[in-house]
Amino acid sequence: MVMIVGGKEMKKDKVDLLIVGAGPAGLGSALYAVRAGLDCKIVDKQMAGGQIITTEFIENYPGFKDNISGYDFIQNLVEHCKKFNINIDEFFDIDSIDLVSNTNSFRKNQNSLNHKELRPYKFNCYGDDAEILARSLIVATGASPSKLGVEGEDELIGKGISFCATCDGALYRDREVAVVGGGDMAVEEAIFLTKFAKKVYIIHRRDELRAVKILQDRAFKNKKIEILWDSVIEKFLGKERLEEITIKNKKRNQSYSKKIDGVFEFVGIKPNSDFVKSMVKTDNRGFIITDYNMETSTCGLFAVGDIRSKPLRQVVTAVADGAIAAMSADKYLNNLL
Repeated sequence: MVMIVGGKEMKKDKVDLLIVGAGPAGLGSALYAVRAGLDCKIVDKQMAGGQIITTEFIENYPGFKDNISGYDFIQNLVEHCKKFNINIDEFFDIDSIDLVSNTNSFRKNQNSLNHKELRPYKFNCYGDDAEILARSLIVATGASPSKLGVEGEDELIGKGISFCATCDGALYRDREVAVVGGGDMAVEEAIFLTKFAKKVYIIHRRDELRAVKILQDRAFKNKKIEILWDSVIEKFLGKERLEEITIKNKKRNQSYSKKIDGVFEFVGIKPNSDFVKSMVKTDNRGFIITDYNMETSTCGLFAVGDIRSKPLRQVVTAVADGAIAAMSADKYLNNLL
């Protein structure tokens, strides 16, 4: 049985596979792991769902022809998991992970025929006055978007404030939206949003963009885009959903209100990898590097979903990562990977 467990009731446990994170990637991993007959657990420090819970609507997940909220999507996935006795009951926050060596041999040759030598580790995971010893580990803790930290922001996330144009852009057809940021992602997503919105404002705190020149040129030439230089958002306003924003021009030291239908924030994203980053190779932004099996630089340790270094972070890619990692873990445990 796969369970999210926590608190002082669990003191010690041993499993073949531990999945850390109960978002789409982790739950997808759990589905494939339990169907493969693995003895595994799934743990999370928060409620199941991850970042997708804050998404207002999902309309690009194959098989869902009608819009579904991120919350409802996760509830469907949770119910699917329960069908296979994957129970999501409590929370468990992993503070640290130690490698427990089974042998003095380390993986020296990926193509070695002696597969038993490729398994020098077990993972001892500590947290909440308990520990879990696992023969393999899937990390699915995702990434967190950087926020502006201004009034009204937390209350309106998922109600007009978004961090993903690919996810929510089509919801703003023929409406006015704003993009916050001046880097590659902000400008690229602003251009993407012009496919749907009738007007896109880029709100940037400086007097020049940081994006590469080709993206800047495309933005400058796009008649739907207007750049508000030297500006920051001071406040988000709205009752049931976002209605307007307060913008401050830093150079003129003047503030004004603007009606807006949606705001997309692209001021950075941080992988939730602190507890494991000393054990794996990462890219220059801290995202975990994996091979096509989802395996990291530490054998038996897999990473899936938004925490991976990859070109597209969507719910469909997260679930796919999870399926691959679970099957790879099964092969790893059976000396086939």
